[in-house]
Amino acid sequence: MPITSESRGLISTEKMRSILKIKSEIIHAAGDYLRANGFIEILPVILSPVTDPLRHTVMAGEVDYYGQRLQLTKSMILHKQVALRTLDRIFSFSPNIRFEPPHYADCGRYLTEFVQLDLEVKDGTRDQLISLGEELLTTIIGHLQKNCSDELHRLSRELTLPSIPFERITYEKAQQTFGKEFDIPLSQAKKNPIWVVDFPLAVREFYDREDKARSGILVDMDLIYPHGFGEALSGGEREYTLERILTRLSQSGVPHAQLAAYLKIVQEGIPPSAGFGIGIERLTRYICGLERIEDARLFAKPPGTILTI
Repeated sequence: MPITSESRGLISTEKMRSILKIKSEIIHAAGDYLRANGFIEILPVILSPVTDPLRHTVMAGEVDYYGQRLQLTKSMILHKQVALRTLDRIFSFSPNIRFEPPHYADCGRYLTEFVQLDLEVKDGTRDQLISLGEELLTTIIGHLQKNCSDELHRLSRELTLPSIPFERITYEKAQQTFGKEFDIPLSQAKKNPIWVVDFPLAVREFYDREDKARSGILVDMDLIYPHGFGEALSGGEREYTLERILTRLSQSGVPHAQLAAYLKIVQEGIPPSAGFGIGIERLTRYICGLERIEDARLFAKPPGTILTI
């Protein structure tokens, strides 16, 4: 049975040990798979003059750094693009800080502090990254079946290895079938992961690449877990020319000055790329069958909570 929100304070040490062992093995399996496929791990960026501006409401997380205002990382996307000037395939287990509205805590899928496996591929395409994401997830599940059978048994969790390729559905079709907020209804309707592709430009970030052949449609994707667990990962192909990025920033209403340090490097040149980020706590929640994401890590910080340690 899933661990319910009512039982969170009563989770046994044994159960929490099982969850943490599984999460550790997720990180282990993911890192081994990526290294075997030519990726090099880079260390995460915690403070920077620039970070992902994001479209939805997130309070700024800033600190004073010797008189300079630096931001806490919301995602590694901008730094991933810049890192590809040095390396062709990179990944990072990146701590992200997002001060979401307090009511986001109600659904049990958001944390103020979480870790994202962020990866990026120079000259990559969406189809290549979709195949990579499918292989990565199935490799992780297969590893857990072999190495965490006792822990999964303690959580009454039986994993099924999904077959690939996963089903795909367009954003337009998902909205038509499951409504405007389709993530959870779509997830509840599926027994296997499913890709949502072709998001409209107006709902995504400035760095997702617009399809030249289809105005207003992006070459991007989200992966949705089955059984109501919601979004797994988000990514796509990237805008990489200064002209396109400036246009997209203006369309998004993001002041150019906010990303001045990033734009200076773009002007010097960054390569075309594709990539995605997959939340480690959300993956742990899905694998372990947890009702709430807080149970996927120690010292969890749901939005709006007062911290005691």
